[in-house]
Amino acid sequence: MSDLLARHVLAANAIVHDTLPLPQEKPHEVDRTFEMPKALYGVTVALYLGFLGIMAAGMRSPGLIIPMAIFALFIVAGFGVPALWARLDPPTDARPLSMAAFRSQGIMTHTGPLKSRDAAIQMLILPVLIVFWGLACVTIAAIVA
Repeated sequence: MSDLLARHVLAANAIVHDTLPLPQEKPHEVDRTFEMPKALYGVTVALYLGFLGIMAAGMRSPGLIIPMAIFALFIVAGFGVPALWARLDPPTDARPLSMAAFRSQGIMTHTGPLKSRDAAIQMLILPVLIVFWGLACVTIAAIVA
């Protein structure tokens, strides 16, 4: 439990310095890779841009050119800024997992290890559903028109 230590016991065991010891300077290792393979991020960007392409092709209107271009810029910026952030100083030796390593060992998440298939499904489910939603919207618009 806890013991009451007398002042003379502490003084006998204390190490007294005349000056403060300097802390050991060691570089701080930063991992900003998110560990997922770059190919999965590429597929995600392609699916989001594919949704915009489907909507632009299905809903042909000159008034949609500027909004679609803005949406495309937002998507590119939304994935480009983290890609630049991952390369910021201080330099690091950390690299994202290769696709082969990802397939063989999966990935560690906050709730525990996850198989590569399950991690890829979790990462790509929203972009795939958005593409299907775009296809459904374009199909409905073509049938109604």
